[in-house]
Amino acid sequence: MNLLVRKHLLLGVLMMGMAAGRQTAQDVWIHSHNDYRQIAPFHLAYSQQAASIEADVFALDNPDTLLVGHDPVDLLTPLSFDEAYVKPLVALFKRNNGRAWKDSDKQLTLMVELKTPVDPTLNKVIALLSRYPDVFDTSVNPQAVRIVITGRTPEAKEFGRYPSFVLFDGSHTDYTPEQLERIAMISLNFADYSRWNGKGSMVNWEYDRVVEAIERAHAAGKPIRFWGTPDGVTAWNTFHTIGVDYINTDRPDACAAFFRDFHKKNYQIAAQQETGNDDIARAKRLDKATAGFQGFRGSDLQLSEAIAVYQPTYRNDGARKRIKNIVFLIGDGMGLPQVCVADAINNGLSLLQLKHIGFQRTNAEDAYTTDSAGAGSSLASGRKNKNRHICMSASGEVYPSLTDVFYENGYACGVVTLGDLADATPAAFYGHSQERDNTDEITAYLLDGKLTLLNGSGMENLTRRKDGIDLVKELTSKAGYTLQTSVDDINHTKGKVICVDERMGKAATQETLPLLAEATREAIRKLSDEKAKGFFLLVEGAKIDYAGHANSLPGSILETLSFDLAVAEALKFADSNDETLVIVTGDHETGGLTLVDGNKVEGRITAQYMTDDHTPVMLPVYAYGPFAEKFTGVYENTHFFHVIKEIMGIKTVNK
Repeated sequence: MNLLVRKHLLLGVLMMGMAAGRQTAQDVWIHSHNDYRQIAPFHLAYSQQAASIEADVFALDNPDTLLVGHDPVDLLTPLSFDEAYVKPLVALFKRNNGRAWKDSDKQLTLMVELKTPVDPTLNKVIALLSRYPDVFDTSVNPQAVRIVITGRTPEAKEFGRYPSFVLFDGSHTDYTPEQLERIAMISLNFADYSRWNGKGSMVNWEYDRVVEAIERAHAAGKPIRFWGTPDGVTAWNTFHTIGVDYINTDRPDACAAFFRDFHKKNYQIAAQQETGNDDIARAKRLDKATAGFQGFRGSDLQLSEAIAVYQPTYRNDGARKRIKNIVFLIGDGMGLPQVCVADAINNGLSLLQLKHIGFQRTNAEDAYTTDSAGAGSSLASGRKNKNRHICMSASGEVYPSLTDVFYENGYACGVVTLGDLADATPAAFYGHSQERDNTDEITAYLLDGKLTLLNGSGMENLTRRKDGIDLVKELTSKAGYTLQTSVDDINHTKGKVICVDERMGKAATQETLPLLAEATREAIRKLSDEKAKGFFLLVEGAKIDYAGHANSLPGSILETLSFDLAVAEALKFADSNDETLVIVTGDHETGGLTLVDGNKVEGRITAQYMTDDHTPVMLPVYAYGPFAEKFTGVYENTHFFHVIKEIMGIKTVNK
């Protein structure tokens, strides 16, 4: 079956599934198989809001005894069906006012597998459950637990003998219409269709058989479950993608964690995603400069088309010639996974057109895992910094940054951030402090007037100060800055500019995606017009980091694409100017992003985060222009400062 046929088949499967009352992409049904083998039978699956929980039941000679276990040997340590499942559910329904979960209308299915003959096992189960009609009879309580009998089920022609609250697990689709009314779902042995072990992907012909089985079940108006399936992230994701309704697992906690916020782990440009996704992803722990960030709203994160990818000319790439300008682009929180995800979605990135590639170690002076202050300061100063320090030692020694060096040697300097201008990474290129939250101390360094341009969001950090200084007045009257509030106005006046555009502190949307690129273009124009030897420009894609902290895959994709548009602007300028070196990297990776699966042809990706914090993995470095080969290899994050000085032939300033 070719890809196009599969694509249309899958679409048909999904549409039929919706007609049959299937779950949406945001409501995945989990079937907890072998629940009684968990440390806390029933309660583990219940706590994860599994849609279906299975109990294997044996009827012993004692007329009142139903035991739970997979094999007779399990009965040596007796576990009563009544004590393990029935009584806990009765207590929960009483506490939750007649439903399974207090804060949800989601219905719970209790699948009872009969391990001993139907007669008398099923009659004993019915007798026990009939004592609590409010809990187990949906005709009495629509929110009652739905009872589904599997295993040694009666013949289909006998379904009518049993109370209407008892439904059955189907093993095929060849039932009469009356019998189908008593079928809750179709459950098939996965081994009858595929030998796939859950690694990689199914072979084509097995994949086709599985999809055809799904199609048959949905055509009959029934949800489907496969049992005996491989049990892991790749398998869960694959089954969900191809339309399996109930995901079978012996690991309900891990499976539920994978599908929790599943819409935030998937992305596809121009996809017809479900409406109403107005939930907001926001980091729980923020530093002072970023505490006002409003988060990533799901409905604002859809793109209708891919961004353009710039193809460099390579005319001066790797040349040994004079350099006048450095454009240093830092994707805050951008590791190789973030690049890979954006590349898959967009089918290419401008930064991936660069041929000179290296890797930097990101560790801080005092910690294996760095924060933005320690990493940004190491990039800026060529000295290892402790976490939370901004270009300053533990003893208070000021570490000169690249801005200090370039300014003192007659170059124009600019800092542009798609975030708060007092946040750690941009601050490392103009300020100094032993604490990143000391924004009053950090922004006071702007009075030195070393920046020709500062552009970002965060007017509060210039105006609401504890030190009593009217910094805006001081910056305009004494340091000679013009204050602007829009990127569009950066070049409306000559001389030094501080542009505080509050749009830059908000999550990127399709409308604002080009904002950082526009700011980069205007910054290059501003710095190029200065009567100086050349310029140094720092451009930060700040909110890739925010998305990692918030575990928002869509947010990360948009912010990375926004950053790549800025990279394209730098490359365009480098191609028009023989004396410009462009360097692209990150300061650290955020979120431990892991790619699960995807489809580059369709531009679809599934990925998940393993933390909401930074990770210490090495980061890729991309360089373009004269001396670009100086950034290949593997090195510390202090490498940039020293190599840039070397190839520019400039000296370190006095402290």
